[in-house]
Amino acid sequence: MSFEEYAALARQLSEQHRAGEQHAAAESARRRDLHAAVDYLQQRLTAQGQRLDQLGRAIGIDQPPPAASPGAGAGQGTGTSGAAATWPGPPPGPGSASTTGPGSAAGPGSASAAGVGPSTGPGTGDGEPAGAAGTPGRAGVGAYSELPAGEARLALPMAVSPAGGGVPAQRAAAADPAVELELARRMADEADRHGQQAELLAQRPVLLPTWSPLARAVAVYAGCGAAGGVLMLMLVLASGVGLVDGFTLGAWICAGLPAVAFFGGYLVLGRWGRPAMVAGTPPRYPPLGFLICFLLVPMAYCCYLLLVRGLR
Repeated sequence: MSFEEYAALARQLSEQHRAGEQHAAAESARRRDLHAAVDYLQQRLTAQGQRLDQLGRAIGIDQPPPAASPGAGAGQGTGTSGAAATWPGPPPGPGSASTTGPGSAAGPGSASAAGVGPSTGPGTGDGEPAGAAGTPGRAGVGAYSELPAGEARLALPMAVSPAGGGVPAQRAAAADPAVELELARRMADEADRHGQQAELLAQRPVLLPTWSPLARAVAVYAGCGAAGGVLMLMLVLASGVGLVDGFTLGAWICAGLPAVAFFGGYLVLGRWGRPAMVAGTPPRYPPLGFLICFLLVPMAYCCYLLLVRGLR
């Protein structure tokens, strides 16, 4: 080899080494980015889980219990011996030879391994060689040992073809971590969007959700005052027929019915006017409610008197 060829080979090896280092550095940077993205998504998912727990507790839904593992029920019935569980036919009699190895349980066609009778030749009885079972001194080894049903299914995944023959199932293609992380990020963004919508809905009360707190309080106190006015008219009618005296009617109109209307509106605002998620106690405007209720019922009575006198 001449010096020029040696120099060219050295340059080629140097370029390959440099390219390998660059590829390794790029792969290392890619893995660092993937790990950073995974950590960030893990933090986001943890925060989303905590927020969802808060929303569930706010609307009265407890966290569901953890699901039982699939292997919990399978390990409860393993008290029987493995030979009895995997025996293909009826249980062995007292005169059969006992075997201790996992592969010593012979199939229905191996008479020498089951202790039925002595083997008369190295063959299986059909003129075929017995393989490892026909070797002298190895009577406990079966030519084709049968596996249990569970182990046979786990040994090789099979897919049934239309022709009826079993062929090995194809392995799934390896997923790209970057693509999976991008899909997870999009799903996390969608979960954040739905979470924000749920929070906005949770910050609205059940009663008149689109109204402002002041307008809601005025409507509730006015409605309770109107209900008190209806009760006042009933008391006036009862007083006209002699069921209620004048002092009782005046006490209910001036104090009783306004107080009942005020406390009714206050309780309604505290029960149905409070959002599911709110920091602190929502305003219920007690002075405004007191003024509305203690003015509305006497004013309704005055309007009733004016109407009656006007009709006369």
